[in-house]
Amino acid sequence: MIIIKTREEIELMREAALLVSKTLGMLAREIKPGVTTLQLDKLAEQYIRDNGGVPGFLGLYGCPATLLTSVNEQIVHGLPTDRPLEDGDVVSCDLGAIVHEYYGDHCYTFEVGDVAPETKKLLQVTKESLYVGINEFRLGNRVEDVGHAIQKYAESHDYGVVRELVGHGIGKKMHEAPEMPNYGKKGRGKKFVEGMVVAIEPMVNMGTKNIKQLKDGWTIATRDGKPSAHFEHDVALVDGKPEILSTFYYIYKELGIVSNEEDAFRQVPLVL
Repeated sequence: MIIIKTREEIELMREAALLVSKTLGMLAREIKPGVTTLQLDKLAEQYIRDNGGVPGFLGLYGCPATLLTSVNEQIVHGLPTDRPLEDGDVVSCDLGAIVHEYYGDHCYTFEVGDVAPETKKLLQVTKESLYVGINEFRLGNRVEDVGHAIQKYAESHDYGVVRELVGHGIGKKMHEAPEMPNYGKKGRGKKFVEGMVVAIEPMVNMGTKNIKQLKDGWTIATRDGKPSAHFEHDVALVDGKPEILSTFYYIYKELGIVSNEEDAFRQVPLVL
């Protein structure tokens, strides 16, 4: 059952989403060659707790970490380790936080040092596909309209779109209905209605769409060993249009990136 949120609940969810956003912004300062993902995990947990939140992933389904870190060919659910990041790596940092009993959950794939041009392109196209998908989250459209748009955009660049892992509704539970696949046919699936809140999160591989699970029981990786990218926003349906609750602003501020990519999906100004 899809749980519709009131305007007041959506504003509470914005607080949770923005705490995740600010935590990822803090991590953007720390991600560099030589840093371990275990160090990043500890920093993320401390920041969330220091700012009035509760880590959303830690303990969820038995998850042993606050921050899920997927490096290079790892797609999602990578567990932090003591392996230092290396120049040329990419690492997706997927993070959740609970504020006022509501979850925030989003992800950004970071470059570590000097990354190969073909990998940079994968990250750029995956992030662009996120906004292509968000644009279809509108009153009267359906779930697979979003997935179709993401799939068409990513596959136009000859990339593989992961099938087994999907976005989701979000609220007082991390995972609510509906599932939000990153592939599909236009006009299929549940119809979007006012007050829905979802996490849209394309996971795109440089090569095959096929995946494998590692022996740790959590980490999902590409079957061909080629890099993967993952970007995610929390989005509410407000006045029939997508309203992004999370933001990459804090990441961009740390990295010196100027972007207006979120402007078309933000009716409420970002309070910095």
